[in-house]
Amino acid sequence: MEDVSSAESTQRNMSARNVVLRGRDNMGDVMVQLRVLPESIDVDLKKLKLAISEKIEKLCKINEVKEEEIGFGLSALLFTVIIPDEEGKIDSVENAISSVKDVSQVDTRDVTLI
Repeated sequence: MEDVSSAESTQRNMSARNVVLRGRDNMGDVMVQLRVLPESIDVDLKKLKLAISEKIEKLCKINEVKEEEIGFGLSALLFTVIIPDEEGKIDSVENAISSVKDVSQVDTRDVTLI
C-alpha cells in the first residue's frame, strides 16, 4: 500500500473536483448584490433606478432594489439580481449599469449561489 501525504491527497481530490465542475454545462444561478453610487447628491434616485432597471432587465432578473444612506446627503442604490452562473455574466451586468448616465461607481457586494 502506498503512503500518500495528506497534502498530496488533498491536491488530488481538488483536481478531481475541478474536472467534475468544468464538465457541468448548467451551473445554476447566482444572487448578486450590487451597490450603485450616483455621481452626486443631486441625482434623482427614482429616475436612476428606472434607467438602470431598463438597462439590465434583459441580462438578469431584478429581485430587489433598496436605497442605502452613505452620508452627507448621498445615498446608494442596492440592486439584488439573479444572474446565470456563467463566466462574465456579472461583469456584463456591472458594465451595463456603469454605462447609465449619472452612475459614478458600481461595486459587487455579495455573490451567493442559489
